[in-house]
Amino acid sequence: MTGRLEGRLALITGASRGIGAAVAEAFAREGAHLILVARTVGGLEETDDRVKRAGGTATLVPLDLTDYPAIERLGASIFERWKKLDVLVANHGSLGVLTPIAMYDPKMWDEVMAANLTACHRLIRSMDPLLRQSDAGRAVFVTSNAAIGERPNWGAYAVSKAALEAMIRCYAGETRKSTMRVNLLNPGAVRTKMRATAFPGEDPMTLKTPEDIAPAFVDLADPACTRHGERIDAQG
Repeated sequence: MTGRLEGRLALITGASRGIGAAVAEAFAREGAHLILVARTVGGLEETDDRVKRAGGTATLVPLDLTDYPAIERLGASIFERWKKLDVLVANHGSLGVLTPIAMYDPKMWDEVMAANLTACHRLIRSMDPLLRQSDAGRAVFVTSNAAIGERPNWGAYAVSKAALEAMIRCYAGETRKSTMRVNLLNPGAVRTKMRATAFPGEDPMTLKTPEDIAPAFVDLADPACTRHGERIDAQG
């Protein structure tokens, strides 16, 4: 049976572990060819092993997404080789530190904003022309519950995710008349390394796994998806 993403080309950031690796495996099972982006070569190779076991193929791109010229070079390389991009999953992120705003280290603040917000903007700039070349371009940006409500001590992470949501709402409005679909996906509480850092006393076995929520990403990457400009909770 043909997979829902058969023949699609999908770029996944933060693909070396956790949610990114689980999404890569799910996409591979559905027939997509993957471009996997992360900083660590070893982690990418581990994800590539999972992709192969799922019957898929991947192109590995070791890249720090705060190296903005490298994002531009990646976009140019994708155009040169494939002429288009069907799916973008912006899953990467930096937690920073959990501390009061008044005490937040300025350098750390800038680093979190660079990774969580500005890198997504640069991805949009580089990948938007490629997504528009697809017959059904799909872009999924990972957000967080930290973007909503009063979040003491969550500092730069909460601010960056709130700003990301504002940016993606703008982008969704700008692409509404195209064949693209742009959405935000909130994974919720998931058993990841970042979650363990933020909640060290929490029992990880009470949480859903990245594999549990990966189907929500497949739904939004599907050419048949009609949702656009939404903030979707992966756990319902």
